[in-house]
Amino acid sequence: MHDAAPAQSATLHDVAREAGVSIATASRALNGSARNVRTENASRVRAAAAKLAYRPHPSAQAIARGSTRTAALVVGDVADPYFSAIAGGFSQAAEAAGLIVTLAVAGRSPQRELEIVRTLRGRRPRVIAVAGSRVDGADTRGALAGELEAYQAAGGRVVMVSQRDLPFGTVTVDNAGGAHQLARALAGAGYRRFAIFRAPASVRTSRDRCEGFAAGLRASGVTLDDRFVIETEFTRGGGYEAARKLAERGLDGVEIVFAVSDVMAIGAMTAFRDAGFVPGRDIAVAGFDDIDSAIDVTPALTSVAVPLREVGLAAMRLALGDGPATDTVQISTGVVLRESTPGRR
Repeated sequence: MHDAAPAQSATLHDVAREAGVSIATASRALNGSARNVRTENASRVRAAAAKLAYRPHPSAQAIARGSTRTAALVVGDVADPYFSAIAGGFSQAAEAAGLIVTLAVAGRSPQRELEIVRTLRGRRPRVIAVAGSRVDGADTRGALAGELEAYQAAGGRVVMVSQRDLPFGTVTVDNAGGAHQLARALAGAGYRRFAIFRAPASVRTSRDRCEGFAAGLRASGVTLDDRFVIETEFTRGGGYEAARKLAERGLDGVEIVFAVSDVMAIGAMTAFRDAGFVPGRDIAVAGFDDIDSAIDVTPALTSVAVPLREVGLAAMRLALGDGPATDTVQISTGVVLRESTPGRR
């Protein structure tokens, strides 16, 4: 007679499902950080764990208790004010929670992003936040999701600052809506001949902004000539290069350029000046993000305001909150018209 095969060990997922709570809540209730868990939820989790004979993994306990007292933020480009502003808000919220922020730079590379997350898992931060546009077609998507799921199952908290693409808590920006509003406002100011400087279509942030802007033009009865939708790098240098090419071949009646980020727009303004054009007089320029330097350049840059510090604060709140681990928080935007786009009426 053979002995019965041992039952498969219960997992944290099993306990959370039995108790009717999120994995994050179950983890905190069992691993020493139940202060943020309602009493009735904590009781249900403990009862479920006893029923299923669940034993927390030591590494899960270490992460959930925050023994390393760190929160890791992965950004695309530390030199880009978009990411530095998000990091400022994230750090402010982390400090209030008694955590120290570790910053890692992926260089806008999905492969590098994956490598960083793998390394961070071994260092057991309490939170891993990944800020940066999702890139369609990246062959690292499944591996990145797997790494983050394993980290989360061990008690860590994951939050994305990007498009809703992976099954984790996500802070999103209304990119398409903000660009749509900007297009309507510029068309209302009398502009009819537009150019767009955009990143490759695989970069979701750029694509959403470009598509929203084009939709806003159509809603305003303005036709966009595809010849003037210029693909370039999602950087200041990319904006400069796109403007240089446009200036070299002649503006051909283009009245205004929309660059899908402020840093691209600022690079474009520099290139237009180098080519002998005066931004705001010979050609108007608008951007997106409303970074601090948007009001420091001359002329001050029209943009779509994104409360970037609030994005960072929201990311940390979402990571440390008691809601479902897959919650989404959308950050609204608003159009700010400045001297770089004077009215034409």
